[in-house]
Amino acid sequence: MTSSDTTGTTRPTTTLWRPTGPEELELVRAADWRAWPPRLPEQPLFYPVLNEDYAIRIARDWNVPHSGAGYVTRFEVDTEFVSRYPVRQAGGETILELWVPAEELDAFNAHIAGRIELVHEFTAA
Repeated sequence: MTSSDTTGTTRPTTTLWRPTGPEELELVRAADWRAWPPRLPEQPLFYPVLNEDYAIRIARDWNVPHSGAGYVTRFEVDTEFVSRYPVRQAGGETILELWVPAEELDAFNAHIAGRIELVHEFTAA
């Protein structure tokens, strides 16, 4: 995908997904769907994932049992900016994440193109 920066220049973007629970989702909603909230002291990394399937598995299989609901969001980030974060393989071949240090989250948020979208919702049966 592409987005336009403040000069009207079109820049390529990378699609990322973020599995999240209800508390974090409310903070994203409060930020008008444009930014991720600061990490808690025990969260040194923000880790968006590179594929929707992996995000669904985390939201459904981890967030729902831990908080009663799990959500998958999708968003675009400036490709040139996001390329500074190496892709980390957190398990199998398709379990891929970016590890964004908590202190860099404001800069990361500034490079989100458009809005964060809610694409899947899972709740306890």
